[in-house]
Amino acid sequence: MSAFISLLKRDLLLAVRSRAEALQPIFFLLVVVSLFPLGLGPGPALLAKVAVGVIWIAALLASTLSLDKLFHADFEDGSLEQFLTSGHSLSSLALAKIIAHWLSTGLPIVLLSPLLAIWLNLPHEALPVLVKSLLLGTPIFSLIGAIGAALTVGLRQGGQLLALLIFPLLIPVLILATGAVSAATHNLESTAYLLWMAAYAVLMLTLAPFACAASLRISLS
Repeated sequence: MSAFISLLKRDLLLAVRSRAEALQPIFFLLVVVSLFPLGLGPGPALLAKVAVGVIWIAALLASTLSLDKLFHADFEDGSLEQFLTSGHSLSSLALAKIIAHWLSTGLPIVLLSPLLAIWLNLPHEALPVLVKSLLLGTPIFSLIGAIGAALTVGLRQGGQLLALLIFPLLIPVLILATGAVSAATHNLESTAYLLWMAAYAVLMLTLAPFACAASLRISLS
């Protein structure tokens, strides 16, 4: 547990110190969401129809923007080899890095989502469901993305392969999230969608750290 907390603190401190890299996903999110009203026009009805999809696709792309660097720095400076020989659980150390990634990337997206939703004229009754869906979905992005990052950590063009590996696994998240917010927009029940997302998040939280540990051992062997 001490190694877990130490690694979590270290990654968060590195994210704070390298502010340009930490803020890059947020700037990317804002730019992508800002371009859609310019391209589609300022019509409130049209923006309200596409708001959910725009926010979620932008959140997906912003969350995965820095995933290829999740283990890359530790791989280059030899820290990953030290993790393997330290005697600490590699899966718990991988989980610490995943949590740090979500806190520095996913959580700001969740906090910005109400502003983006108002900007795109999403109905106010759908705002709580949008935030809940992002709270469930963005950790899944980090968990699944970490598996892909661990598999491609030693490759030169790992970022391109990473996208091909993880995007098919993230499609169910997009479908469930947009379904939940669309149901709330039409005053329908959205609990079932959120429960399925919660189940998927728990499944990934259970499996992803061990999958990352196994992938890192394969990449370093």
